[in-house]
Amino acid sequence: MRRYSPDITIMLNAVRKASKHIIRDFGELEHLQVSVKGQNDFVTNVDLKVQEIIYRELSKARPDYGFIMEEGQSEKLSSKNIWIIDPIDGTLNFMHGLPYFSISIAIKSNDKIIAGIIYNPVQNEFYWAEEGIGAFLNDQRLRVSARQSLDQSLIALGIPFLGRKNHKSHLKMQASVMKKVAGLRRFGAASLDLALVAAGRVDGFWEEGLSIWDIAAGVILVREAGGLVSGIKKNEDPLISGNIVAGNPKIVHALQKVLAT
Repeated sequence: MRRYSPDITIMLNAVRKASKHIIRDFGELEHLQVSVKGQNDFVTNVDLKVQEIIYRELSKARPDYGFIMEEGQSEKLSSKNIWIIDPIDGTLNFMHGLPYFSISIAIKSNDKIIAGIIYNPVQNEFYWAEEGIGAFLNDQRLRVSARQSLDQSLIALGIPFLGRKNHKSHLKMQASVMKKVAGLRRFGAASLDLALVAAGRVDGFWEEGLSIWDIAAGVILVREAGGLVSGIKKNEDPLISGNIVAGNPKIVHALQKVLAT
């Protein structure tokens, strides 16, 4: 069994504690308390409880680290090391009883993502990566797909919905990609989509308008699995713009070319 680094161990212990609440409430969805943060932007009492547990555990283990969290204010942003937390990525899936959601935590050090975990509590799949160490699913080493052409590739994507403004431009991009690929899939949790890219289960992924907590852990997973993460435009940083393309280098460059047409 692989021995984890201290930071990975801290994150793993935190998500294991927090995930007990997710599993319990996933079987009792009729009791969920749901609030609306914005148009078609929901948060449940489970999101808040999970974040509370993770925040407490990480603060106790690393009191000098800062925090960027989806469900709450950021703090200590001048710290060298910052936790980036999404307590439930895929809240809408969770609310509807679809078992495709995750807890996502990453560490940013001096503006660089150096470690991350993505945990699917329903499947008990623990994806993790650390700079220079590699990417793993539980203890199994991950590598991105080796497919070299779009016509053989399965591509995951995000689709804009109520409250987003880029419906027309997205449909144009999607139509261009549809003509080039073997298949498209929309799953509903960007962190897990990136984990699937790292595991070679899908060949590529693209989405617009994401937040840093949606993708930070997934970015290092894909890179440590031998993949490339870029913006939809070649010179943009997806952690800043929220627009991301991921896969092996050949697929990323091919997707960027198609998306630009």
